[in-house]
Amino acid sequence: MRAYDLILKKRNGGELSVEEIDFLVKGYTEGSIPDYQMAAFLMAVYFRGMSDREAVDLTEAMVRSGDRCDLGSIPGIKVDKHSTGGVGDKTTLIVAPLAAAAGVPVAKMSGRGLGHTGGTVDKLESIPGFRTTLTLDEMAKQVRETGVAVVAQTGNLTPADKKLYALRDVTATVDSIPLIASSVMSKKLASGADAVVLDVKAGSGAFMKTVQGAVDLARAMVAVGERRGLHTVALVTGMDEPLGTAVGNALEVREAIDVLAGGGPEDLRELCVNLASYMVVLGRKAPTPADARRLCEELLSGGCALAKFREWISTQGGDPAVIEDGSLLPRAAREVPVPSAASGFVESIDAETVGKAASLLGAGRLTKESSIDPAVGVTVIKKVGMRVEEGEPLGILHVNDPAGLDEAMTALQKAYRFGQEPPPRRRLIIAVVTRDGVDGHPPLST
Repeated sequence: MRAYDLILKKRNGGELSVEEIDFLVKGYTEGSIPDYQMAAFLMAVYFRGMSDREAVDLTEAMVRSGDRCDLGSIPGIKVDKHSTGGVGDKTTLIVAPLAAAAGVPVAKMSGRGLGHTGGTVDKLESIPGFRTTLTLDEMAKQVRETGVAVVAQTGNLTPADKKLYALRDVTATVDSIPLIASSVMSKKLASGADAVVLDVKAGSGAFMKTVQGAVDLARAMVAVGERRGLHTVALVTGMDEPLGTAVGNALEVREAIDVLAGGGPEDLRELCVNLASYMVVLGRKAPTPADARRLCEELLSGGCALAKFREWISTQGGDPAVIEDGSLLPRAAREVPVPSAASGFVESIDAETVGKAASLLGAGRLTKESSIDPAVGVTVIKKVGMRVEEGEPLGILHVNDPAGLDEAMTALQKAYRFGQEPPPRRRLIIAVVTRDGVDGHPPLST
């Protein structure tokens, strides 16, 4: 085989065989196929697409490029959860202990934040003492003992995906549905779970800006997972405003604790209950999503989910006293309110711009090597549908370094759009995608 012939075949709309896809992935990972040829192939895929079978074969080839995590020593059905990223998305901090409290083993590898989206590992590391660099054996032991572990991506998992993603990032081929689906699902398959619940975001703060794009991506990922024996359910959820009110690492930990304690913002709590409910169904701890929802609500109201969070934090080296005393978490030196420049009802909030405001203060990374400040970020006061008077605070900036303050303040103000009437209420859970199709299981609420 020659890379040239396979590039030409895909450019002309042909379907590659499993052997041809494996040749490309293996050759690029080992270095025998150069960047310029793989870039040409990725662009051909971008314009010509891939069949479901090709996407599955590409996923498997990336899994085979490295190690595969073996969670067989952990009893029960191990259920993972993955989000395509958003602003204020601290759901793993809530969903992982909630599902574990229901008896579902959760062994999860998470990444760090880049750009305007936050990373779960960064949020957990804002808890004093919390260790995210466990070995695979340590992670498995912790899940056997406590039911939950979330660690930084480690080892030699899917090196082909890491190399391909870096190339996609600089060749304008990131937003290709088969390439995204293969990238995400290769990591899920290599991580060793038996099932996964996907949270596919749609909206201004999401990678997929349209609902149709998010549904198409959800379908592609479910198809890949199910064809490879990974039971997969995807929830398509709205990201047209930040999730909850906190954007920034320590701020989001505080908000997650509020939800686990029975409070917190309504949208964040609702999404977490939905995600955890599907995890509970996949883990066979409840027969239907409605039954699972009732169980999750009871675990939240009865304090069991918060107790599991405490156990998880303590076992992984963190200080559980942060639950009662939020001042033990990093706190910014200044809190600066951002006044509204207009009056009216909040019609929309550009979530990506809010995320960028937090990054300007030091809450996000411009490159993977950048450091972050866990204390800084944004608290959103006015959400979509609320009435605002000119001069009222839209949000609060949590500031240590004043260098980015003015730009962050301007960004937050520009993120808001106002109208004279309250906007129609938007659904948080837009669709549920299963192997039976879109809305194979109805949303648990509107």
